[in-house]
Amino acid sequence: MKKVVVGVTGASGSLYAKLLLDRLVQTSDQIEKVGVVMSDNAKLVWEYEIGDKSYSDYPFDFYDKGDFFAPFASGSAKYDTMVVCPCSMGTLSRIAHGISNDLMSRAADVILKERRKLILVARETPYSLLHIEHMRTVTMAGGIVCPATPSYYKRPKSIEDLALTVVDRVVDLMGLELNTYRWGESAEEG
Repeated sequence: MKKVVVGVTGASGSLYAKLLLDRLVQTSDQIEKVGVVMSDNAKLVWEYEIGDKSYSDYPFDFYDKGDFFAPFASGSAKYDTMVVCPCSMGTLSRIAHGISNDLMSRAADVILKERRKLILVARETPYSLLHIEHMRTVTMAGGIVCPATPSYYKRPKSIEDLALTVVDRVVDLMGLELNTYRWGESAEEG
């Protein structure tokens, strides 16, 4: 049973966050607890891109970005996985440099220092050299940078199908079991 932190930044790509939260609901039998922290901009971008405030409808524990009393602000709470989806370059930079100025960057710092799994779904294009160096730094510290780069071999039929090619990869990286498309096995999701 996993204890998961989900960070949602204000980078474009709220659909990735929504589909990730949907997948976490679907795999809830493998998860003990999910804590979510959203930046103010993440809420605004979600409302703009998705067209509603459905982020508040999920059955997870939501924490204010300034709440350093959230359990995952300390390694003693033993959250084992954190995903920042989508991850803005500003958040990635703060994480890479250990700047814990809000709950999201503090939680990422905790995950890295405890040698647990940090997955950053970077959402930017093109990358500057600074972005690449920050991704390198996070990778060298033990994090995983999983760019929001969809694949097409599943032959997605909708924008949601396309975004799920990224989200399902993230769920795999989290170590959760999910019946989904696998290269060379089946063209249909189970």
